Amino acid sequence: MSEGIAIVENQGVVEIHIDRPEKKNALTADMYRTMTAALADASARDGIGAVLFAGKGDAFCAGNDLKDFMSGPQGGEAAFAFIRAIAAFDKPVVAAVQGLAVGVGTTMLFHCDLVYASPDVRFIMPFVNLGIVPEAGSSLLAPAILGYAKAASMLLLGEPMDAQTADHAGFVTAIVPADALLDHARQKAALLMTKPPQALAATRRLMKGDPAALNQRIEEEARLFQQTMQSAEAQEAFAAFFEKRAPVFRR
Repeated sequence: MSEGIAIVENQGVVEIHIDRPEKKNALTADMYRTMTAALADASARDGIGAVLFAGKGDAFCAGNDLKDFMSGPQGGEAAFAFIRAIAAFDKPVVAAVQGLAVGVGTTMLFHCDLVYASPDVRFIMPFVNLGIVPEAGSSLLAPAILGYAKAASMLLLGEPMDAQTADHAGFVTAIVPADALLDHARQKAALLMTKPPQALAATRRLMKGDPAALNQRIEEEARLFQQTMQSAEAQEAFAAFFEKRAPVFRR
């Protein structure tokens, strides 16, 4: 366990609550490690049939805590370990998403089976704005799910996607009023628990397809992510972020 993550078990469903609302649920290395361990535990236990991700407060997840992430290599290592874990997870994953979903707060959702969003949600992937590249296989999955043009607006321009657009694009399962969001996601997770588990698992594997291309892309992104984090562009982008000014990039 770590401060900022709450784990709840509810009739065979493991709920992973990102619980750092005062920081918009920005993730630290310790929080990543706790979520990775929770996924490993849920995978290993026969009595667990699904995992539900949710965020406390008015945001789902604001992405990485940048100060923590830049304090040493452990932040990147923990983040990519979580990405590999959720991409390889072998049981259904449900997400209840409200408010901001930034960076990994969006990219992790590409690996969820059922995504329920409140009407106020904003999905943002600002990697290029920070001088870095996408992660979690999103450079492959975003064009495949959203279409290239919508993916380009998010990944190249860093433009947000609202709930309605995400619904039309097939990125979210349904839009649910904020006050009913978590209960709705819990009901769907509970419904998964009533399904024949072997048929459910086999169908999910068929839908996901051969993981080789995705795994290769995740590793390629991780390599480029680590390289670009050391670049002059990233250093300027992060400095501008912390100094609350517009970055200046050389052509």
